[in-house]
Amino acid sequence: MKVVMINDCAFVGETLLKYMPPDIGKQHIKRSRGLWSKTFGIAYKILRAKADVYHVYYLLQDCYIASKLGKRPLIGHAMGSDLRQQLKSKKWSPIVRSNLKSCDKIFVCQPTILEDAKSFNETAEYFPIPFDPKLFFPKPFPQDKRKKQVFIASIHNFAVKGTDKFLRALALVDAPLTVKTLRFGADLDKAQHLAKKLDLEISFIDRVEHDKINELYWESDLVLGSFGVGQLDTVAIEAMACGRPLIHSIFKEFFPQCPLERLETIESATKLISKLLVDEKERERRVQRQLEYVNGAHLAPVLAERLMKVYSELVSRDGFKN
Repeated sequence: MKVVMINDCAFVGETLLKYMPPDIGKQHIKRSRGLWSKTFGIAYKILRAKADVYHVYYLLQDCYIASKLGKRPLIGHAMGSDLRQQLKSKKWSPIVRSNLKSCDKIFVCQPTILEDAKSFNETAEYFPIPFDPKLFFPKPFPQDKRKKQVFIASIHNFAVKGTDKFLRALALVDAPLTVKTLRFGADLDKAQHLAKKLDLEISFIDRVEHDKINELYWESDLVLGSFGVGQLDTVAIEAMACGRPLIHSIFKEFFPQCPLERLETIESATKLISKLLVDEKERERRVQRQLEYVNGAHLAPVLAERLMKVYSELVSRDGFKN
């Protein structure tokens, strides 16, 4: 069997390919955000690709092109914003709807968008975001530091990630701490201005390569993910896998087994941050629960095996000729 993956999001495709059996043919067609690359360039690469199954990330132009070029069986993988936002937009809605209907299989990376996908394609199912256990695994906490270090792992997008709320919550914490966060996001300037106004001891750092982000988790005593839309994203999963206590707001009705909370107020976040910074036993309990969860639900080798079964079922159907 040969598999062609098209595009990617948060290294999901790359991670799954890494753990597929060695006898499987693999091709990963990537693109940039440049005009040529994301239009004619990607179309040419898809046209030339030959495989037994095609798996495309985001239900946008890449998926539409693959469908129109007759690449089947075709899996469309919804990554969140394509169904949360683009499905409702005038520009992208016709393409997203067409992709939902034409794909032979639909995956969604968040259970919060599953029903939207199922309303167009009954094959839709939730496929958890994987983490690479060779990159993300527990290490001992840093010792003998005068101040605890907190890492805000999400980009600065106040509406989606809610990092402004975390900045305000940190400013109310009594325990001595330093903060690291990414110099990236639509609201970066606002975040820098807010942090200065709140008099936080904070460093804004450049984004690092995916295989180096683990070092930022390991050097931290606490990781803050998202205060936003209630989904479980990649940084949250990878932080938990690194054995660091994570604070990240989720919708509990969609993630009943996940040992995280839904954050309601800045004050409740402050209280939780303070407790995890000063209470070593609570920190250890939280780390253990989080590790049990991610290893049970998001481990890449297990999810790659599950994916191979889906591929085999699709390929065994009659009528798919490329």
